[in-house]
Amino acid sequence: MNTLAFLPNLGMTELMILAFLGLLIFGKKLPEVGKSLGQGIVQFKKGLQGVETQIDDAVSQPEPKKKKKKKALESQIVETVDATVAGADAEPAVMAEKPVEG
Repeated sequence: MNTLAFLPNLGMTELMILAFLGLLIFGKKLPEVGKSLGQGIVQFKKGLQGVETQIDDAVSQPEPKKKKKKKALESQIVETVDATVAGADAEPAVMAEKPVEG
């Protein structure tokens, strides 16, 4: 049982008659409709191509190198630790020079 919207039991003959009537009524406007539909499809494909290009570019770009930042952080940590160790070595000597009040 083929039903088309609210029209039940349409056979092939009835569908052809409806298509013929539609062609008679809208025949002059069909080229315009086809042209605008084609332009819409072309614009959609161009937009899709642009998105695909952006995705491909994003995927193909290498990740930024983090080694430089890591080495810079390591050198800062080493400098901080060296300064702290040097300060820790000097601290007790300074304390020993001060007289103890008591």
